[in-house]
Amino acid sequence: MQEKSIEIAGIDPVLLFGVNNSKLDLIRTYFPKLKFIARGNLIKVLGEPEIIDFFENKLALFLKHITRYNNLTESNIDNLMLQVDKNIPFDQHGDVLLHGTHGKIIKARTANQRKLVKLANENDMVFAIGPAGTGKTYTAVALAVKALKNKEVRRIILTRPAVEAGENLGFLPGDLKEKLDPYMQPLYDGLRDMIPAEKLAEYIEHRIVEIAPLAFMRGRTLDNAYVILDEAQNTTHNQMKMFLTRMGKQAKFIITGDVSQIDLPKNQKSGLITAMDYLKNVEGIGIVKLNQNDVVRHKLVKKIIQAFDDHEKA
Repeated sequence: MQEKSIEIAGIDPVLLFGVNNSKLDLIRTYFPKLKFIARGNLIKVLGEPEIIDFFENKLALFLKHITRYNNLTESNIDNLMLQVDKNIPFDQHGDVLLHGTHGKIIKARTANQRKLVKLANENDMVFAIGPAGTGKTYTAVALAVKALKNKEVRRIILTRPAVEAGENLGFLPGDLKEKLDPYMQPLYDGLRDMIPAEKLAEYIEHRIVEIAPLAFMRGRTLDNAYVILDEAQNTTHNQMKMFLTRMGKQAKFIITGDVSQIDLPKNQKSGLITAMDYLKNVEGIGIVKLNQNDVVRHKLVKKIIQAFDDHEKA
């Protein structure tokens, strides 16, 4: 833990903190792991050094905005919190991809996750294959959100086959969105870590962020978009070919899947396995394989994956 005092010089502190600290209370929601004490033109923060560094970067943006416009609204604070400072080198915070909601630091945590980031920066299409809990989907979503914030793409499209629903989909309660949302939940979970709830709802309403089943991709051309196909092991050969050929101009594709958890009928080969075989030597396409060493869930998950692997090999 570190304690740091920061002087707010040259401006009226009320413009930053708000009446009765109303704006400071909003800023606190983005940094739940920091303790704030504001008195006059001095603010004292207590917390982990890397979070304090991030807070200071954002504070500089707030002060710059006040100096330029003599005002700082709550909406301004939200927008500046989402803004990526392009003047800060990517490597300054190690493997940090972006800072999510409540100041959460989103970063590549393992060697293969870092390889996924590197391949995504170098290629327009990447296959990320590995067992559950290796962070392949989460890292892919982080890369997409980072690209959107940096204005490298205009929208994010997240899709997956709803294979688990099968013929029972029609018997689930609700409209089509409510029927499909449970199968999209891992994608929503990642987005909620990275984009504040109100902003995410706005993005979804305006289709800046689109979460849809794979069948909805047919016939479309996906331009200026970061597109993630999750659970790709459950695509058929024809579905995979259909999806990959949707790629438009200024698009980035990441395909994630776990070939040990294929839910297709036994007589159908996974389109993910076929695509990796056909495309492994195509320039512009990267492939990364994650394993139990990349698991970032509970420590037991690594042991479970290893036990299953050992049994299946035997």
